[in-house]
Amino acid sequence: MSNKINYPQLSKEVSYALRHAPWKYELELDKNGWVSVDQLLQAFHQSTEWQNVELDDLKVMIEKSEKKRHEIKENSIRALYGHSVPMKIVKEEAIPPKFLYHGTAHSFLSDIEKNGLSPMCRQYVHLSEDIETANLVGKRKDENPIILVINTETARAKGTSFYLGNEKVWLADSIPSEFLEELKK
Repeated sequence: MSNKINYPQLSKEVSYALRHAPWKYELELDKNGWVSVDQLLQAFHQSTEWQNVELDDLKVMIEKSEKKRHEIKENSIRALYGHSVPMKIVKEEAIPPKFLYHGTAHSFLSDIEKNGLSPMCRQYVHLSEDIETANLVGKRKDENPIILVINTETARAKGTSFYLGNEKVWLADSIPSEFLEELKK
């Protein structure tokens, strides 16, 4: 393990490789987004910046990350959410908490009211378990974001599927507007 690794930067690079451009690293993701750790390390070792990265560094990167973007099982690694690769990453359906939240900009509200939430350039709609996280996400696009509340029990009863991203992020293919309500502040 190298002491000179910039773990936040490594996390961004691994995210880019596994979520957005695996072909640039000659990685072949399986249908669930997994790739062998050896294949990832071999690709990273082609770069002088990452030539000393080892499996232990990847484990430390995952452990230190607040957002829990990746996981390692056996000798494979994957990004948990946020994919924009053309191939749909298959997620296992799970039962979410009764309410999930989505932070968004005021400028998107009329479109969301009309069409619901869609994944845009990602594979899934990202939802938060708590209002604070949804607010932080929404602030990326709006200083004072709107927080939408999703009643997952009602949505699930009418056919909406939810998938676990990590302990704070839930995913859905889309959320029809009938299941969205603006949080009153």
